[in-house]
Amino acid sequence: MKITNKELQTKYVKLENKQVVLSGWVRTNRDQKSFGFLTINDGSTLDNVQVVYAEEDSDFETLRHIRVGAAVVVEGNVVVTPLNAQKYELRATNVAIAGDSPENYPIQPKRHTREFLREVAHLRVRTNLFNAVFRVRSKVAYAIHKFFQEQNFVYVHTPIITSNDGEGAGQMFNVTTFDLDKIPYNDSKEVDYSKDFFGKRTNLAVTGQLEAESYALAFSNVYTFGPTFRAENSNTLTHASEFWMIEPEMAFCDLKGDMKIMENMLKYLVKYSLKELRPELEFFDKFVSPGLITKLEAILKKPFARITHYNAIKLIHEASKNGVKFENVPAYGEDIGKEHEKFLTEKHFNGPVFVTNWPKEIKAFYMKLNKDNRTVAAVDLLVPGSGELCGGSQREEDYDKLVVRMKELNMSEKGLEWYLDLRKYGGCVHSGFGMGFERLIMYLTGVENIRDVLPFPRTPKNAEF
Repeated sequence: MKITNKELQTKYVKLENKQVVLSGWVRTNRDQKSFGFLTINDGSTLDNVQVVYAEEDSDFETLRHIRVGAAVVVEGNVVVTPLNAQKYELRATNVAIAGDSPENYPIQPKRHTREFLREVAHLRVRTNLFNAVFRVRSKVAYAIHKFFQEQNFVYVHTPIITSNDGEGAGQMFNVTTFDLDKIPYNDSKEVDYSKDFFGKRTNLAVTGQLEAESYALAFSNVYTFGPTFRAENSNTLTHASEFWMIEPEMAFCDLKGDMKIMENMLKYLVKYSLKELRPELEFFDKFVSPGLITKLEAILKKPFARITHYNAIKLIHEASKNGVKFENVPAYGEDIGKEHEKFLTEKHFNGPVFVTNWPKEIKAFYMKLNKDNRTVAAVDLLVPGSGELCGGSQREEDYDKLVVRMKELNMSEKGLEWYLDLRKYGGCVHSGFGMGFERLIMYLTGVENIRDVLPFPRTPKNAEF
């Protein structure tokens, strides 16, 4: 019978002395005078299977020369070995090479740097670290859908190509069919986008939020989960040019309700991971981020802390006066940096914290203006180790206030008439947030570089594979 290593882990006792067929890739091959050991991994679990072959096998010489990286199909008997490090092994009766591997196979059984492994991203998933990372990514993606579907949210596929800039930042990738050596210009010597494929300037989307809002005002609760793109020339550990975003939007929901969904969602995903991905999390706890499991378990035990942006800045000022060293101390009304997020989550609150009511000058145009006319009903969720994990807000439902805000920012209403219509035709209090999927995976695994949680990372000057 054909079987996977994951199935063997739970069925090996019942399968003792029975013949099975297991396929996978060779991690090591150790041969001795009269017998040898192949370790193979089929990708179904972190653990390898040890395959024993003996001199009496007719193809012993072939077996002892099988190289690391080769794909093999093993027929063998299950042997239970309770006194050994591994609980079971296969005694090979036949080993077929499905795909050979040369001597210069890059992933040899030794320690490789992550920088080197990024250069062979098409092969790095065969290592324990990346095998674990991308299994977590797969399972957590499923859990995200599970969380929202269980609460009757509607999954909306928002456009990847758009003619609007949802963030108002302008850092977008242009989409065009123009021959870049023969770009047409109009009489004003501006690019004539009327001759382009869509007849207007278009870009890769930085968010699906605006379109999701329109669906929330029909379905009440919706979410998007898909790729987004930012043309920021940033080379930090937490930024990429292509990444995935989870963006729920909820009608009849204020900022408090928004934060409740954020907290419930993160706790759900952490609880799911601790249950369904225990071997992977134990691997990360041991080799990547000691104390990871304790950190994750701790956030399930108490409500997330809450503080206004003003009071967060005040805390940072007080800490600076009392001897805490910061490279920069932000003024009231300014943004806070990574070092401040670290102080708030790891030193002061020792856990996740919601920072609310941000100065309107440093937030997007669509956020609800508070009564003080200086701040908006915005929130960032900061977590230990990763800093900002979610950003959200109550959306401005007042048509006139939204128009005024757009004018303050010199934003044109052209192209966003449909978005303004949402405030005219049955508009209501509504809120939403965005969570970067890769930052979530970094938080759950302890892996500190976003390039190591993306299968094929896209960053400035890098679009390999």
